[in-house]
Amino acid sequence: MKNKKETMRAVATNRKARHLYNIEATYEAGIVLIGCEVKSVKASKISLTDSYATIASGEVFLYNMHISLYEKKDGFTHYSTRRKRKLLLKKMEIRKLTGKIQERGYTLVPLKVYVSRRGIVKVELGLAKGKKKFEKREAIREREIRRELERIQKGIDK
Repeated sequence: MKNKKETMRAVATNRKARHLYNIEATYEAGIVLIGCEVKSVKASKISLTDSYATIASGEVFLYNMHISLYEKKDGFTHYSTRRKRKLLLKKMEIRKLTGKIQERGYTLVPLKVYVSRRGIVKVELGLAKGKKKFEKREAIREREIRRELERIQKGIDK
């Protein structure tokens, strides 16, 4: 019986995405990589800054994800570090996402790249809607209040 919650090792996270967007749903997708790219990803030589996903002709592609060149590779470089990469999702998920993305304000943002227990590289995509400036300030204010309360509680406990 297959374990639903496989243990995973996060290779890269997009922390800025949670600040800039309201994440409404998350999807797990496989990613098509070349052999040297897999080695670089497993060595955590990856950046999700400014990356996004789009749907074109029924397929999902990830843009601007930077995967560094593998240092131990000999010979010439056969891939670009910021090339578009195909994501692997089920047809029903792609149809749902296509409908949502066509609505105003929705986008697909990679939240996390991780390696599953079986050694497969996966991407966690978030269906996101951009936050307004006042929402960002409000989130920061709430976070500061929560931290202050935790400090007070720790002071009382001691």
